[in-house]
Amino acid sequence: MTSLQTTTDRATATVHALRAQPARPARLQSQRSWAHAALAIDAAMLVAAAGATALGAYHAELPRMSAFGFVAFAALVLLAAGARGMYAPKLRLDVLDDLRGVATVTSLAAMVVLAARVMFGDDGTLAAEIFRPWVFATVYLAAGRIALSWTQARAHASGDSARPTLIVGAGRVGRLMAQRLQERPELGLKPIGFLDKEPLDAPDGPTLPVLGASWDLDRLVRDYRIQHVLVTFSTARHEVLLRLVRRCEELGVQVSFVPRLFERVGQRVSIDHLGGLPLVTAHHADPKGWQFGVKYALDRVLASLALLLLSPVLIAAMVAVRTSLGRPIFFRQTRIGRDGRPFEMLKLRTMLPQRDGANVPEPEWFPSDDTAPGGVEGDDRRTRVGSFLRRTSIDELPQLINVVRGEMSLIGPRPERPEFAQMFEENVYRYGERHRVRAGITGWAQVNGLRGKTSLSDRVEWDNHYIENWSLWFDVKIAVLTVLSVFRMYRVTE
Repeated sequence: MTSLQTTTDRATATVHALRAQPARPARLQSQRSWAHAALAIDAAMLVAAAGATALGAYHAELPRMSAFGFVAFAALVLLAAGARGMYAPKLRLDVLDDLRGVATVTSLAAMVVLAARVMFGDDGTLAAEIFRPWVFATVYLAAGRIALSWTQARAHASGDSARPTLIVGAGRVGRLMAQRLQERPELGLKPIGFLDKEPLDAPDGPTLPVLGASWDLDRLVRDYRIQHVLVTFSTARHEVLLRLVRRCEELGVQVSFVPRLFERVGQRVSIDHLGGLPLVTAHHADPKGWQFGVKYALDRVLASLALLLLSPVLIAAMVAVRTSLGRPIFFRQTRIGRDGRPFEMLKLRTMLPQRDGANVPEPEWFPSDDTAPGGVEGDDRRTRVGSFLRRTSIDELPQLINVVRGEMSLIGPRPERPEFAQMFEENVYRYGERHRVRAGITGWAQVNGLRGKTSLSDRVEWDNHYIENWSLWFDVKIAVLTVLSVFRMYRVTE
């Protein structure tokens, strides 16, 4: 009882001390610097686009937009970008989403300028005048954004601009957050340690220290120059966490939260307020809805076109397999697809037949350390042709036939063998939820580096995130990232 009273008195005294202390200078300079840099680069790119447009029109003797018109167009672009949140500080930079934003704001600005000039009765060369500024502005702004994202990612990865980060809660979620930040230095958040009065036993994960409890916040911010605080889950009371967040705001430290039921919070949420209580509603894509019906129909059309366009590559690969390995050309393996239904997945053969007594891993080995099966299991029996086909992912092309049949999708969770799927469904959190959609040739987990013998629980997390936040744009982004990933892997293994 005495110990509890002492702890309570200490916490109360600390709260009063925190209120009495003057607020420290804001620590959000790096975020503001990024916003200013993004705005400056966008403005510079618009000026360059104006010069390129005027120069091209002059040499080609084409009608050109007036200086006033381009100034109005550029101002609309910057205003639309600001309204879209393109200058707000971001934890994770996404170049493809930025490029989509650039195309959106330039198109909107061009339409507004065009509509305004039509309303004021301008001449008939409007479309020609506005088309070139729109194209040049889109291209130049996209180039500027790519350069800015690449520069910041390199700076974060090298540690030059990493922000010291304190994680509130040393439990499973807090340690998982620390692990993700350590694995992704390009995010620019460097975890220093945990803040937790009663940390839970969690032997797995990063070996970061528990630096103190809530009353140590000021000292930790000062000693470690903390710029970001991530609030995960802990045994601290609601009032304690709320006071901690308020103090962070007074100190100019940015705060982010991991929400309760975070597995159900996707990219599409709406927030209503009942008095002072926020009511968050998640809007997930429905795997049984019409949107996925459109996706699967497009899959079949695009897979058929891909088979037609890539038929020379596929035929050449089939001839190479026939020459180096003989028959059969295709490797057929039972996999588990949508709603747990088995199907026969096709690949080009890349290995010699299994020798008697060869080393084959037992299925029970895989779940023991959260490692997914994949890659070369047992003895390496790949031929030189097979190694090339795997390195370039050409061996996966026959799965386009599975897509045309309706057994697979172009984008989705990778399918697993029945014996593994049953085992993982019993041992891996949310594994069975992957089967809500058709299996894919590539997926969100794969383009994020989760291929072959990688963390199975991480793969399941990324796959379920894709399912619940699906959109056609999401599929386009994964397709682009897949092409870049294949090209990068080929260059690395050359």
